[in-house]
Amino acid sequence: MRDVLKPVELLALAAAMGLFTGLIAFMSTRDIVIGLIGFGVAFIVGLVLLAMFALSIAPTDDEKRDIADQDRPSSH
Repeated sequence: MRDVLKPVELLALAAAMGLFTGLIAFMSTRDIVIGLIGFGVAFIVGLVLLAMFALSIAPTDDEKRDIADQDRPSSH
């Protein structure tokens, strides 16, 4: 279950970053289009940065074993 929630957590965190930026842009300019653009840009940048951070973490021993198990040819 934890593996399934990880992408959702990254999306939620990126959405929170985008929402914060969009609200700040909207409240400072009172223009909804500027707020939506701020949300979109911050969401995409946040999502890319979080994905890069997630990829930079070294796998643990359990993950290395799991990767090795998946790479072995299966005998069906």
